[in-house]
Amino acid sequence: MNEQYKYPGDELILFENATHWKTYFSRIIRPYIKGTVLEAGAGIGGTTTLLNDGSAPKWVLLEPDASLSKTLQQKIDAKAFPPNTILRTGNIDNIAEKYDTILYIDVMEHIESDKMEIQKAFTRLNAGGHIIILSPAFPTLYSPFDKAIGHHRRYTKKMTSELSPAGLSLVHNRYYDSAGFFASLMNKLLFRQQYPTLKQVLFWDRWLIPVSTFLDKITMHSFGKSIISIWKKPILK
Repeated sequence: MNEQYKYPGDELILFENATHWKTYFSRIIRPYIKGTVLEAGAGIGGTTTLLNDGSAPKWVLLEPDASLSKTLQQKIDAKAFPPNTILRTGNIDNIAEKYDTILYIDVMEHIESDKMEIQKAFTRLNAGGHIIILSPAFPTLYSPFDKAIGHHRRYTKKMTSELSPAGLSLVHNRYYDSAGFFASLMNKLLFRQQYPTLKQVLFWDRWLIPVSTFLDKITMHSFGKSIISIWKKPILK
């Protein structure tokens, strides 16, 4: 992604309604969010609102889409985010300083050269810090919706483990939302919708996510609609 990047989807506002899902995945990744934070592909600030409680010394929103970046700045000016929030328009190449946490929440699948992106993020990560990725899982679920919003891929655990640059330890690599897996499979095989409706998003969030929070444990996270991968940069002694 470069400075002229234009985000192809318009689902960001639609999925703002997925409150149960946001609560579920934030519970998994929140313990790893420490120190200064770089949030790559900040979009319209949904993740910022969810995760930035104001305790981080600095929370930098990195957004390559100029239009979305403008929206983020308007929210910062309106004090919609905690005062630790700073905006940078561009991509990882425009970042020189290092951070303790780097977030890619529903972002890495939009980046064509994902392995190179992880390598660049690694060089901008402080020792002891974490890179956190949440992405759609299983290439077999790739659908017209994925294509419409600019997804290059969906991930397996093997694919995310192969992204690891030397010097990073993969400390968490699990599938989530097993009930949503079947809903996505049904959409691909039967409906082939380019976009879900608000009614469908609310049904998934209100009914299927509570099932997933139970079913994921029963299935030992062996499959799911999404994957969470977390890397740690060791502290050299």
